[in-house]
Amino acid sequence: MKKLSIILALITTMSINAQQSLKSPDGNLLLNFSVQGGKPQYSLNYKGKQVIKPSFLGLELKGENKMEFGTEINRNDNNAENSLYDNFKLVSSNNSTFDETWEPVWGEEKQIRNHYNELEVSLHQEVTDRKLIIRFRLFNDGLGFRYEFPEQKNLIYFVIKEEKTQFAMSEDLTAFWLAGDYDTQEYDYTTSKLSEIRGLRKTAVTSNASQKVFSETGVQTPLMLKSNQGKLYINIHEAALVDYSAMNLDLDDSNFVFQTWLTPDAQGNKGYIQAPSQSPWRTIVVSDDARNILASKLILNLNEPCAIEDTSWIKPVKYMGVWWEMITGKSSWAYADVPSVQLGVTDFSKLKPNGKHAANNENVKKYIDFASKHGFDQLLVEGWNVGWEDWFGKSKDYVFDFVTPYPDFDVKMLNEYARSKNMRLQMHHETSSSIRNYERHLDKAYQFMVDNGYNSVKSGYVGDIIPRGEHHYGQWMVNHYLYAIKKAAEYKIMVNAHESVHMTGLHRTYPNLLAQESARGTEFQAFGGSKPNHTAILPFTRLMGGPMDYTPGIFEMQISKLNPENNSHVNTTLCNQLALYITMYSPLQMAADLPENYERFSDAFQFIKDVAVDWDRSIYLEAEPGKYITVARKAKGTNNWFVGNVAGYERFNSKIKLDFLDSNKQYIATIYSDAHNADYKTNPQAYTIRKGIVTSKTKLNLTSVPAGGYAISITEVTDKSQLKGLKKM
Repeated sequence: MKKLSIILALITTMSINAQQSLKSPDGNLLLNFSVQGGKPQYSLNYKGKQVIKPSFLGLELKGENKMEFGTEINRNDNNAENSLYDNFKLVSSNNSTFDETWEPVWGEEKQIRNHYNELEVSLHQEVTDRKLIIRFRLFNDGLGFRYEFPEQKNLIYFVIKEEKTQFAMSEDLTAFWLAGDYDTQEYDYTTSKLSEIRGLRKTAVTSNASQKVFSETGVQTPLMLKSNQGKLYINIHEAALVDYSAMNLDLDDSNFVFQTWLTPDAQGNKGYIQAPSQSPWRTIVVSDDARNILASKLILNLNEPCAIEDTSWIKPVKYMGVWWEMITGKSSWAYADVPSVQLGVTDFSKLKPNGKHAANNENVKKYIDFASKHGFDQLLVEGWNVGWEDWFGKSKDYVFDFVTPYPDFDVKMLNEYARSKNMRLQMHHETSSSIRNYERHLDKAYQFMVDNGYNSVKSGYVGDIIPRGEHHYGQWMVNHYLYAIKKAAEYKIMVNAHESVHMTGLHRTYPNLLAQESARGTEFQAFGGSKPNHTAILPFTRLMGGPMDYTPGIFEMQISKLNPENNSHVNTTLCNQLALYITMYSPLQMAADLPENYERFSDAFQFIKDVAVDWDRSIYLEAEPGKYITVARKAKGTNNWFVGNVAGYERFNSKIKLDFLDSNKQYIATIYSDAHNADYKTNPQAYTIRKGIVTSKTKLNLTSVPAGGYAISITEVTDKSQLKGLKKM
């Protein structure tokens, strides 16, 4: 009997230590996991093609520092106690399946399916008697996995020196990448082979208000990749980034292996962990069809369900702003041109106005009148509060108090005026990256908003983080951003954060996080311009983690017409700007240009007025990263559709079927498209508008010029009289 028990134990051990495999629900993806020489590793295949070659997993910990007789002794960082990446044995594994359908508060879809197969592997490190769990979730569109640190006596508090997760690529893929940086994502994307990243890094990095490039071959996530032989599209990112440093990737370009590179703190440490806890999910979205990458909800599904019980106050917003005239240099955020001001010391009422301050009563009322007339929900006003004169680049702690307006901005009167026009003002909090100052004022600032009728805020984090040495994407700042979002929810305030960490799907859990910037937005078109294919890449990269406040809708492309001293040019056509309201998904959409420019092109402005900001269904019709994107979306609670297309460097001939329309109904389509002679450099405002009858059998052939596009509004016919004078398309 004893001999039989030993044999059974050996069989069990052999089974546990053998390779563990997991298939996606549709069988197209295959995950393999094993422990090789004490090191955990995984690989991933899609339809028999290798996506990720065998890649190691784990973390390196920092040695403990001990004080002996007043002297700090640093223990050896290379001993076994600091390894969470080798000397492991697989002690158990569990498989499970999960399938649910849930409804987001807002989004691209009315309902989202969350369907995956899961593999949980439990590892034991005998030399330290420590446990590590790695949890894999395999969806039809990709893989998510994370590290879990269970409660245990030998791993309670620890410091991460580096996470050693690998993504070993099968070839020299084409990448759409941003240079790895701890403080900014506001670079133009570079498209190149992996082997070319090192040589192109210098040209990929441009000046920014705060930046810290960390490696010759470092890149940021979301990272979009494409195979060179046969169609295979891969996107690498992270989900549910909470109490952990943001992930970058560093490439070993000798064998095309990426390894995670976490953002450090001021001391160089990558994370402070207390068990039980877990890392964010590492995500790999993969398909042989680029459209499926854009449609993926994997990152959202890896986040926790909504944590806010009453979400009735959270609503998508279409807004205008007293903003673009300041971005272009036509106007100023500051009230006075003086070298120094101090809150609590400077009497702003005695300062001489500079005559360029945009956030004044008369100008704001003009914007309110225009925005109200055309059906907008809110008006963002920046530069309303005292302190803008002298903080930038000064590492100044106490800059703003977020409640004291300039002498020419009447908070109560303007908010009442906006409400009388069925609108709200949108608050602006520029933190000047002084985090202690913002947090010390946060409750008072949010209460001030509530008292004055504001329900949404755009927060900004321009410049180097104070305290000095911290980075925008480190664990300390990641915790701050989430703290501000949670605190805002207590006051029923929606948040739009700029210069913050990349999005990782947390808007599922906290839907009052409407959007973030966290990329190179429209403002850079006034700072010298962006590449013509920029917005044909962003949905494959930045938007994988969540919606962006891109601030589209610019109709005047020559910035010198607003400010003679600024020769920048917006590198798109006008119709491309219209299409962005569809291709760049966000529940927070801005019409960014000045009212007078919309009045000049009132027929094209009609599309911005009509387009929805919340959707029941989204269909990606055509897509190729950096080249073109065509999207159709059904407006929430209606039978109306909107279609948008953007092109990159090359002219694109779009061919789409309207078979998503109800088969027994007629619709009226209004098409806004590039004129045949449109050119984003020399003739960007050349467009045509045509209207006709369409059905589910209609096929459309449309052409977008380089950096151009088209936009279509499709409304259901409810009365035959609507068809008068119209022809079938």
